Amino acid sequence: MKHDTPSTEPVLIVGAGMAGLSCAIHLQRAGIPFRIYEASDGVGGRVRTDQVDGFLLDRGFQVYLDTYPETGNLLNLKALDLRAFEPGALVFNNGKLHRLMDVFRRPSSVWSSAVAPIGGLIDKLRVGLLRTKILCSSFAQIANRDDQSTEAYLKRFGFSDRIIDDFFRAFYGGIFLERGLHTSSRMFEFTFKLFGRGSATIPAKGMAQIPQQLAAQLPSENMVLNHPVVAVEPTAIEIEGGERISGRTVVLATNATRAGQLLPSLQPSLPKWRSVTNLYFAADRSPIDEAIICLNGSGLGLVNNVCVLTDAAPDYAPAGQSLMSVSLLGLPKPDSLITTVKDELVAWFGASVNDWQHLRTDCIQEALPEQLPNAGFTKTYLQHEGLYVCGDHRNTASIEGAVVSGKHAAEAIIWEAKEA
Repeated sequence: MKHDTPSTEPVLIVGAGMAGLSCAIHLQRAGIPFRIYEASDGVGGRVRTDQVDGFLLDRGFQVYLDTYPETGNLLNLKALDLRAFEPGALVFNNGKLHRLMDVFRRPSSVWSSAVAPIGGLIDKLRVGLLRTKILCSSFAQIANRDDQSTEAYLKRFGFSDRIIDDFFRAFYGGIFLERGLHTSSRMFEFTFKLFGRGSATIPAKGMAQIPQQLAAQLPSENMVLNHPVVAVEPTAIEIEGGERISGRTVVLATNATRAGQLLPSLQPSLPKWRSVTNLYFAADRSPIDEAIICLNGSGLGLVNNVCVLTDAAPDYAPAGQSLMSVSLLGLPKPDSLITTVKDELVAWFGASVNDWQHLRTDCIQEALPEQLPNAGFTKTYLQHEGLYVCGDHRNTASIEGAVVSGKHAAEAIIWEAKEA
């Protein structure tokens, strides 16, 4: 049996999520052999899409920000056929949906946004000042600013409690998966900048198209699915069933929980998880006929945000059908969740909600790594016990964060290979 020499032994990547795929692509470009071992039956990690009765159901409501710099460098965005949402929101408050838009990109909405009872006029003018500050800052400058909670940041900037409660808690609650706005202000500025420069989008055929396009750049024989890794060493892994595989080095590109299980000494530094419950409904028509997110600005009830995915990407549903995604923060467990949610949404969209057909409920306990101020991440990857650790829990909790973390882990391996 032929054995690999040290120079040809592959880098063993544990996990075929966004970080693992990014790491593999950069290693491949540098001519360094690799092999990915994935526990599940597909690539993407938390970025997956299921086909159910002709509907495309992403695993939780997710969007791709088309200004992600590093991820965009790896993807053929034209081939993804990205479908954009409007830059703004319909905010439910006082029994009505009110339009609040990015008036710099939708100037025709200046009047409707100005008179919407979401915050005051001074607040809306202050959004323009905030936009100028953040868009004129580089990502490096944002990363090096003093950190605090997003709530403290907004209050320090001069925003009123009213607009924080009516808008920011709902909009950024849907991004951070927490309405308390405890998340790092650096993360807030990072996402604000991306939204200000581009659009929230979904691929025409589902979010899974993103990792699948990355995986298509790699040799299929280097991707080993349905092979859970149960133990790791600096230059070897053990597969469920006992098989031991040696390599040049090991990259742990799993989620935070699995990383802590494989390397228990990591656990004290790992973030906690934010959870979300996502319900999918089908109907004969859209309740809004517009590709725009709807937010709960009232702070009452379970629903945080609603999106009619087919208003942006019609292929998410069979012809003549609309697909609604409804997000609830955390894992609420009322006796009749579907009935409770539909009763709430009747106030938003009218009695037609009673005719919506429930398709699926996803209770996602590990949806997003918590990102508190001053979390102490000085590197976007980590060398720990002789292994490399990467993932969105090491960087910004986002698709871009995972891709950047995987890239930087690969660059460290490439540098070591050149020095050897």
